[in-house]
Amino acid sequence: MAYVIAEPCIGTKDSSCVTVCPVDCIHPTPEEPAFATVEMLYIDPEECIDCDACVEACPVDAIFPEDQVPEQWQHFIAINAEYYRRA
Repeated sequence: MAYVIAEPCIGTKDSSCVTVCPVDCIHPTPEEPAFATVEMLYIDPEECIDCDACVEACPVDAIFPEDQVPEQWQHFIAINAEYYRRA
């Protein structure tokens, strides 16, 4: 199971989660060119190790375990995965 970033991240893109991720699975980082053009950050479901560090670091409570994403944000599971399929 991976973690998923949902709607509260849109427009915020606070990179606190990027800083604490031990496996560098949250992108784009502020140093990456895509950071300026995306509306939110994304967690790579293949790389995520379920450590929970990003959840605690997120100031807008936008990160959830995949099996606990609120119903209204379930589509963000596919949105996070799709970001990495396109990359």
